[in-house]
Amino acid sequence: MLSKEIINWYKKNKRDLPWRNTNDPYFIWLSEIILQQTRVEQGLPYYHKFIAKYKTVKKLAEANNDDVMKLWQGLGYYNRASNMLKTAREIAKNRQSVFPKTYDELIKLTGIGPYTAAAISSFAYNESRAVVDGNVSRVLSRIFAIDEPINSSKGKNLFEKIANEILDKKNPGINNQAIMELGALVCKPRQPLCDDCPVRLNCEAFKKNSIYDFPQKIKKNKPRNRFINYFYIEQNNTIYIIQRTEKQIWKGLFELPNFDTESSLNEFEIINQIDFKNMFQKSETFQIKKIFSIKHQLTHQTIYADFFKLSSSKKIKLINESYMLVDIGDINKYAVSRLFDKFLNYLNLHSNKK
Repeated sequence: MLSKEIINWYKKNKRDLPWRNTNDPYFIWLSEIILQQTRVEQGLPYYHKFIAKYKTVKKLAEANNDDVMKLWQGLGYYNRASNMLKTAREIAKNRQSVFPKTYDELIKLTGIGPYTAAAISSFAYNESRAVVDGNVSRVLSRIFAIDEPINSSKGKNLFEKIANEILDKKNPGINNQAIMELGALVCKPRQPLCDDCPVRLNCEAFKKNSIYDFPQKIKKNKPRNRFINYFYIEQNNTIYIIQRTEKQIWKGLFELPNFDTESSLNEFEIINQIDFKNMFQKSETFQIKKIFSIKHQLTHQTIYADFFKLSSSKKIKLINESYMLVDIGDINKYAVSRLFDKFLNYLNLHSNKK
């Protein structure tokens, strides 16, 4: 009965989103990867860009890594893009570009967890698997007044169990989308629209006037502070950049030469750092000036970035051969982080003022 009421509401109130008008597992998978940690309004243009350029999973599998990262630029959580490419290549190589049809097979693929596997299998193939994301957990926690934290292991198992128990086994795909949509449009985290909810009379939190007590969450640690010093070295309209390869934030993206410090430093303090001296092939006299500073918030860390402009009467050479000299006019061809993009916007703004 509960599912039927939510489905009826969904049919009348759902948003017209392109991935809901198809049962192609590739398009559904693409939308789910893009929408992880991303609002629909932000992800929608990226979805259109990807399906326009890579119309099939085979086309995506054949794509150049840097081209995909450039197309992804601005979405953040770049590991999603890397895993997306790995998955596409697994499917192209091992499955003749045909998506698996079951949850149990889908979950074996890189970057596909329980939520994404359930979404693809139920939306594309109508497999009876409940999808449990943040929206679904919030709706269920309020309807049943569940105190168990939604981000605990016990909580995740509990909400998955309940979601499968109330799932309409004949219409699992539409049932999953309906409860997700209810959480997105009505049962919101901070300002739920209880008067518009089709199941408010069955909602324990609503009846007890305790909507804001749910869902319960285990508090996460505060983001750590990180201080990064970037060096803008422009010579004859070229600048040094390097591609991140380590398994950290922004892997695969391009950035300026840099190193971390324990705190934000001034010019004199920077040039006396061992990491600074070890960047260059020989001792030189530099002109150095801090030209841009910004605070950049990520999920698990707060970055305080300082950008220094370096200049010298001689050609500046860096020790690490991984650094690339590129034309300053070509920098937009490379995939960069949102932080680096903000610096480039600063440069463009100030060059236009001259």
